[in-house]
Amino acid sequence: MTTSVCELVAEARRVYGQLFGEEAPQVAVCAPGRVNLIGEHTDYNQGYVLPMALPLVTVVVGSRTSGQDVTVVTTTEDADEPRRVDFILPSDGSSLDPGSPNWANYVKGVVQHYRAPPVSGFRAVIASSVPVGGGLSSSASLEVAFYTFLQQLKPDDGDKVSKAVACQQAEHTHAGVPCGIMDQFVSVLGREQHALLIDCRSLEATPVPLADPGLVILITNSNVKHSLAGSEYALRRRQCEEAASVLGKASLRDATMKDLDEARDRLDDITYRRACHVIQEIERTVQAAEALRREAYKEFGRLMVESHNSLRDLYEVSCRELDELVSAALEVEGVFGSRMTGGGFGGCTVTLLQAQAVDRTMLHIKVNTHMRTHVQRSYIDISGLSLIWSSGKYILQLFFLLCEVLWELLGCKEKALSSKSSFEQWLK
Repeated sequence: MTTSVCELVAEARRVYGQLFGEEAPQVAVCAPGRVNLIGEHTDYNQGYVLPMALPLVTVVVGSRTSGQDVTVVTTTEDADEPRRVDFILPSDGSSLDPGSPNWANYVKGVVQHYRAPPVSGFRAVIASSVPVGGGLSSSASLEVAFYTFLQQLKPDDGDKVSKAVACQQAEHTHAGVPCGIMDQFVSVLGREQHALLIDCRSLEATPVPLADPGLVILITNSNVKHSLAGSEYALRRRQCEEAASVLGKASLRDATMKDLDEARDRLDDITYRRACHVIQEIERTVQAAEALRREAYKEFGRLMVESHNSLRDLYEVSCRELDELVSAALEVEGVFGSRMTGGGFGGCTVTLLQAQAVDRTMLHIKVNTHMRTHVQRSYIDISGLSLIWSSGKYILQLFFLLCEVLWELLGCKEKALSSKSSFEQWLK
């Protein structure tokens, strides 16, 4: 089971008491991560996205202090060192410069862009169940949670869209990631048992019901880490901007495939393929939202697969591990569709499937990807927004996998395959 909000708050309060040796923190807040069902790399092209908030959250507990001194501690194991930062809020309105560790830059960015300055000093502890680098928006979850914390210390006007924009600006200026608005927007405005169709130009959001008890969204973490601050993410954005400029459009949101094909001789092949993905992905996202409203899950699943193939072949942000997870999921009866989710280069896949197919899908993915990659997978089963981490649940499965690995290590490939075959027969 994943760590509950109450457990995260309790852990953060415990650490706060150990470090600061004073009465309980005055404030406890949280903000969710998200999974994007479809609409990848379209937000910074002013397109449409279809994410949903997750019950994986970032918690911040803390208290106001006198003066301008700030101390922030994170309990997140995957955060870079040090996990405690101390700094002084500038009294002259000057900026807080980013530095090291990287996780603290998100905090500094939120303080910098908070909409009701100046902020007084504070002490805070962060705890999170959102996996870092998994494509589930751990950064946006941290930004929105910290903004919410500051709202309790010194309230702003409470405008939710402006809050999301401020958190996006924090990531731009202090984390160096030119992200779109999707992650922060759904972390602020997400609704239970709904996805949100977000127009990233107008910032209008339309709730799309997602509460069918026979439907499950399964998130599989490849445990391959990515860093969106790397050059590839920024490069994709520049390529899209270049394509829009050649087409004479404010953004690729305004472009059609006819426009793109007519300008093909003025674009290099890579830029053409990047733009092709974005234009088609924006259209797919609108179609997918409508399919979800009609409960046309097979159609939605087909669009998910098209999205993944485009991200792999045209946008080139997938990786071998993600491709294998998607392929394995699609082999199981009862699976409607599967795709990578998030920025790419690792992270998670998202799979839409029948509730009755969850167990056999998780087991099939494990047995059919383990021999090739030897990477431990993690799973989240979302059914009506309830969430279960399912790793390590099946003792018999682990027995078969152990036999398989042992035979392989001993060089007995035939016995390894026999063990795998026995396991698959047991699944049936």
